[in-house]
Amino acid sequence: MSDSLINKYNVAGPRYTSYPTVPYWDNNTFSLKEWKETLIKSFNETNHLEGISLYIHLPFCESLCTFCGCHKRITKRHELETPYIDAVLKEWELYCSLFEDKPKIKELHLGGGTPTFFSPNNLKYLINGITSKSTLADDYEFSFEGHPNNTSYEHLQTLFDLGFRRVSFGVQDYNETVQKAIHRIQPFENVKRVTDHARAIGYTSISHDIIFGLPFQTEVHVRETINKTKSLMPDRIAFYSYAHVPWIKGNGQRGFNDNDLPSGESKRNQYELGKKLLAEVGYHEIGMDHFALKTDTLYKSIINKTIHRNFMGYTASKTKAMIGLGVSAISDSWFGFAQNVKGIEEYYHLLKENIIPVYRGHVLNSEDLVIRTHILNLMCQFETSWSNDDLYFESLPDTLIKLTEMEVDGLIEIKSNQIIIKEKGKPFVRNICMAFDLLLQRNQPKTQLFSMTI
Repeated sequence: MSDSLINKYNVAGPRYTSYPTVPYWDNNTFSLKEWKETLIKSFNETNHLEGISLYIHLPFCESLCTFCGCHKRITKRHELETPYIDAVLKEWELYCSLFEDKPKIKELHLGGGTPTFFSPNNLKYLINGITSKSTLADDYEFSFEGHPNNTSYEHLQTLFDLGFRRVSFGVQDYNETVQKAIHRIQPFENVKRVTDHARAIGYTSISHDIIFGLPFQTEVHVRETINKTKSLMPDRIAFYSYAHVPWIKGNGQRGFNDNDLPSGESKRNQYELGKKLLAEVGYHEIGMDHFALKTDTLYKSIINKTIHRNFMGYTASKTKAMIGLGVSAISDSWFGFAQNVKGIEEYYHLLKENIIPVYRGHVLNSEDLVIRTHILNLMCQFETSWSNDDLYFESLPDTLIKLTEMEVDGLIEIKSNQIIIKEKGKPFVRNICMAFDLLLQRNQPKTQLFSMTI
């Protein structure tokens, strides 16, 4: 990867877990009533066929990791667990009351925060409360994020008995200097222990999250981390760039100075090195920043062209409706987005008043829906196509002009009705998607909203 390309395309840009991206949601015209209508429409069209996805945000952490951009509350008070679960179950009850039929769950994911902050018994209470008001698709998939330092054998066994078969462990980096900078001290032995336990219990997909571009991180550190990871051979690996957005996340990302971070060139070299080391032992690049063995369902979803991307990242199957439960959780009806309030006290108050606790969102118009499809195609399949009756077709010439230089740089191939991202262009997929993003082009931000693309 040439330095000139890195310097040229290393700009601030969205990660496209949604389109429109959150800063461009039309919150002024959004209402809870509209959100319910779009969700009911989506549910009625697809629940009996594909089912729905469910994301549950469990925000508590015992300590602050300074690399983290997720919404969390730092506490050691475990008596907070049960009231929070009761609130989540109340929210689920309010959603279920909107539908004539029981929701059919195809995917369920516990994220955070630290889901394994919660005791195994309380997680069982939560899942049983969710499934008591729903049915399960024949090919349902339950997954959760586990902290290697506090995920116990009992956590793994309890969740396995409840139907969980996927688990993701946050590794980040094994170097002690890097770990101290991000306030995440986590020995390799802890990761090995939980990985071995999960495999022995019977989990069919174990994932490790690794980050490049962290403070004080070098290529030597990345090589050491990848080599240790290879010794455990998780089924999936998320190997992604640290998103430095302290202007959004505040003090949580100020545990180090900006000049402690690797340069854009160094970050790209770290990624290329990690990608090479993973390929040597059979990991295949999936979409953006994800890798999987051929035996994993995520790899199979690429072959079958069923891979999907939403607020949970890449998933092996698509559902139109995704309901997010818990503070800050985002829901997606395909026709609209809605995000929950971020304050736990406000969340409790609204639920006590029997109000679904969303505070902002966006209802997609016809143009949004078409652009969303193109961006999803690019993010998941590295190609997209169109026809003359495409609603986006009038804006296409401007998009193609923006993409011409990328074609000259060898990143993409433009055909009469198709764009294909070349191998050389995959690291720049976010930049390519930005050419389709009409809202971003019409409303260039005056201040930086997004992390750098490289």
